[in-house]
Amino acid sequence: MRVFREVTRVTLFCAAGSVLAACDGSGTQPVETEGAGHEAMETLPVQFRIAFMSGHVEAGLALYRAGAPDQAARHLLHPVSETHAAERAGIDALGFNPDIFRQVSTALDEGRPASEIGPMLAQAEANLGLLQDNAGGDPRTIIAYLMDVTAEEYGIGVTDGEITDPGEYQDAFGFAVVAARLARHINDDDLIAASDALVALWPDGGPLASSTPAPATSVSDAISAVRAAL
Repeated sequence: MRVFREVTRVTLFCAAGSVLAACDGSGTQPVETEGAGHEAMETLPVQFRIAFMSGHVEAGLALYRAGAPDQAARHLLHPVSETHAAERAGIDALGFNPDIFRQVSTALDEGRPASEIGPMLAQAEANLGLLQDNAGGDPRTIIAYLMDVTAEEYGIGVTDGEITDPGEYQDAFGFAVVAARLARHINDDDLIAASDALVALWPDGGPLASSTPAPATSVSDAISAVRAAL
C-alpha cells in the first residue's frame, strides 16, 4: 500500500476534528518514511481499521460472486496479508479469526468449487460483522471516514474516465458498501438513500476491472450527498 495514501487517511481524519496521537496541532501529519506510514495506520481507531478491512472483503465478495476469483483474491486475502499487518493491531481480542481467511486463500489457490468456497466466504463475512459489532464506535463518524477513503481510492482508481487502477476502483466500491450497511443500522432514511445511490454508481454485476466507471464528478457528488445526510 502506498505510504502517501495511509498518511492521507490520517490527515483527513484529523482535519475532521478528531484527536489522534499521530496528528499535530495543525491537523496535518508530515511523514517521510515507510515505517512511519505503517505507524500512521496503527494510530487509527480500531473501528476505522475494521471498517477499512471490511471494505476490502466486500469488494472481494462482490468480485467472486461476479465470477472473477482472480480479481477477488487480493481483496479477500487483505485481512491476513502481511502487507497490511498494521491494520490488525489489537483486533484479536475482538474475535478476529484469521484461520477462515487463510482457508479462503487456500481454496482460491486450489481452484475449489463454489460449493466449497461459498460457505467459507459466509464465515469470513460473519467474522467481520462480529468485529464491527465488538469494535463499536459512532456509525456516523465511521461513515464519514469511509467517505474520505472512498473519494481517495476512486480518485486513484479512475483517471480521465478510465479505470487505471482496478484494485483501487474496487476498494472504493467496498468502502461504499460498508457505509451503506452502517447507514441501515442508523435507520436514517435520507442517509440510507444517499448511501445506496453512491453504491449504485458501480455496475450491478460487480466492480470488475473491465467495467465502465461512473464519472468522477458523479461519485464526488454522491459522496457529498452522504456527508450532507450525516
